[in-house]
Amino acid sequence: MKNKITPTDLQRMIDGKLYNCTDSEIMRKHIRALWLTDKFNRSHFLNVFKRNRIIKKLIPNHGKNFCFMQTFRCEYGFNITFGDDFFMNFDCILMDVAPIKIGNGVMFGPRVTVATPMHPLLAEERVIQDYPDGRHDLEYAKPVTIGDGVWIASNVTVCGGVTIGDGAVISAGSVVTKDIPKNCLASGVPCKVIRYLDEEDRINVRQTYFENEIPLSQRVKRKLQ
Repeated sequence: MKNKITPTDLQRMIDGKLYNCTDSEIMRKHIRALWLTDKFNRSHFLNVFKRNRIIKKLIPNHGKNFCFMQTFRCEYGFNITFGDDFFMNFDCILMDVAPIKIGNGVMFGPRVTVATPMHPLLAEERVIQDYPDGRHDLEYAKPVTIGDGVWIASNVTVCGGVTIGDGAVISAGSVVTKDIPKNCLASGVPCKVIRYLDEEDRINVRQTYFENEIPLSQRVKRKLQ
């Protein structure tokens, strides 16, 4: 009979299982991420080449054409994937204990937090205890998936285990605790679908821009008539 291979705490963490966050391998990766984010946040805002080079080191699974504003924080970096044309505004936090997958053409407003970590709800299970490998607590995490073309406005918190569908818009200050379907406007605490987006929301971007007009959706224009 073959011996059962025991997964490392790092693999347990990625798989969403209970793990020891003080494990030496995990701590090395965490310290590296803290060092790189600190380096990024202290870099000159005009030195775009240096800032982008740090982000590429920190987050190897990245698309083309991205912009990260300072400050930015994350747990590990390797657990984050983002697609092409990604924009992240000031003071965002990606707590990537579990994988965070972000699609193409996604925009984050200021102070967006994506939080995958989870702790036991019962205090006696949550506190630091003695285990065979030392004295620590046990944690776990749930992944987050954000689809293509999503706009997450300022001060939004996205909790672990959530999927946000393509083209969705999450209003400022929302707390997303459940899945949000594609092509909808969602808002609130907890975040809920307000309505689905349709042709009435079109503002004819190119025409409005070239004609130097105030952008108004078809829905708003109809109300003003």
